[in-house]
This record gives sequence, C-alpha cells and structure tokens, in this order.
Amino acid sequence: MSISQKLKDRCGDMCELCAAEAATEEYTVSPKNDESIENQVAVCNTCLAAIDDKESAFHWRCLEGSIWNPEPSVQALSYRILQGYKEEDWASNLINSVDLDEDTIQWAMSALEVAAVHKDAFGNVLEAGDTVVLTQGLNVKGTSFTASKGTVVKRIKLVSDNTDQIEGKVNEQVIVILTKYVKKAI
Repeated sequence: MSISQKLKDRCGDMCELCAAEAATEEYTVSPKNDESIENQVAVCNTCLAAIDDKESAFHWRCLEGSIWNPEPSVQALSYRILQGYKEEDWASNLINSVDLDEDTIQWAMSALEVAAVHKDAFGNVLEAGDTVVLTQGLNVKGTSFTASKGTVVKRIKLVSDNTDQIEGKVNEQVIVILTKYVKKAI
C-alpha cells in the first residue's frame, strides 16, 4: 500500500517510528480502520518487518523518539511495541517516563488483550454473577473452616488476571477458589 499525500505531508516522507528511513507503507493501528490518517502511521520497510519480529529489540530503541510524537496513532503504536519489550530496562524506563492520554494507552493495549475465559472443572464457561458448586472439600487458608464438597457459592466474581481463579463468599467470607474445584450450577 502506498502512502497517501496527506500522510506524506504529515511525516515529511520519513518513517514516523525510526525517522531514519523513507516511509514506504501506511500502517493502520488496530483495532481502528484505515479510513483516516489519524489511525495510520507512516513506516519504512525495516520497521514494518520488525513489528512482528521478536528479535528486533535493538531496532526499537528508536521508539525513544517516536513515543513523544504528537500524533496519537504514532504514540499508540510505539507504546504497543514497547510493551513487547517491557522486561528490558530501557523499554520499562521509557514506558514509565511517558504520560500518554488514557485513550491512547487503551488503544495501544487493545490489540494485546486476550479475552480471559474462566472455565469450571467440566469446561463450562463461567461468568461474573454465576452460581457454582464445590466439587471437593477445600481447606480455606487463613480461616478456621473447611468449605465442604457440595457447598453452593452464589454471585461469583472472576479474577481478571488469572483464569484459574474466581472469588466467592463462603461462611460470609470472600475467598479465592480454583476453577478446577467448581461446577457451574445450571
């Protein structure tokens, strides 16, 4: 795909990520569509190839400049790429040093989000508010009671960062329960 004249004018014919090579492609930052240059970044062939190459950490040091670009699409793509290297000090420091608009961060992270699916011991999908039944007795850590097999737990909450865990009330205490020990009440 060639670059539209408006995008060429915005980027000055240079890649908006590395600023070292001529821009050759319009890159649409998902999940937006490509109807508007506000959703696009002008990139060079080197950056385009590096986007999907996890061995390109050294190349992405150029994001130290592009993350400060005034265009939200360039900021979002830069932030998204940096997230892939956040375990490295340089990327972590850069992520922590920028103060991007919350909408831009959400746009950047939207492609990285994987829908968390909580399933019970039998493969049934669990949703917040469901009722479950314990399939075995559980010792509840930090308390003096055991939740016996067959205990009904109503209005569960899903643990967002761990699909193997849910929260529910047993004996008026909120506890964390492993999904492999519950059956969805149907």
